[in-house]
Amino acid sequence: MNEMICKRNRLLAQKVIKGLESRNMTGFFAETKEDALRIALEQIPKGASVTMGGAMSAHEIGLVEALKAGDYRFIDRDAYADKRAAMLAAYDADVFLASANAMTEDGVIVNIDGNANRVSAIAQGPKTVLLIVGMNKICDDIDGAMKRARNIAAPVNAQRFGLDTPCTKTGACMNCKSPDTICCQFLITRFSRHPGRIRVILVNDALGF
Repeated sequence: MNEMICKRNRLLAQKVIKGLESRNMTGFFAETKEDALRIALEQIPKGASVTMGGAMSAHEIGLVEALKAGDYRFIDRDAYADKRAAMLAAYDADVFLASANAMTEDGVIVNIDGNANRVSAIAQGPKTVLLIVGMNKICDDIDGAMKRARNIAAPVNAQRFGLDTPCTKTGACMNCKSPDTICCQFLITRFSRHPGRIRVILVNDALGF
């Protein structure tokens, strides 16, 4: 990544972290993917039960592989014959891994979901929610974050899953009601009643979609 962009990200991340702290959430800044992996593992106690939503960023920093290989109880929903049982297990997990479709500079987190297993677990259930977020997902404000989630994250994810939605053909949100739409639930996390439950690792890299 361009060094000037990296420098800008370092400065912006401090503002985002202060915003998170004002909202009863915790923020960390990782200069590299390797730093992000180290910080993430520091937040997850050995022996903890861990599960996740569809977080490409967690894969990209090597966290999923580290959890599977380490001394953790990783609930891999892909290994479950009963996917619903795996999703329900997330609500009682010690740690839930996810990312954000977008975040604002003052620490508001925006996510869109199709089945709602990811956004519902972020909102309630797991003891700790750990989000891995690339600095490419930081937006000026809520309007910008919603636009990013709907016009960048959603079309790319719909393409990734091979869904038949208008956005897979146009590359932009068409505000559809397609049976395949993944824009079913919108979660805006602006505050946490439980201090430190939601923890965000900002990574000085472009991660996820």
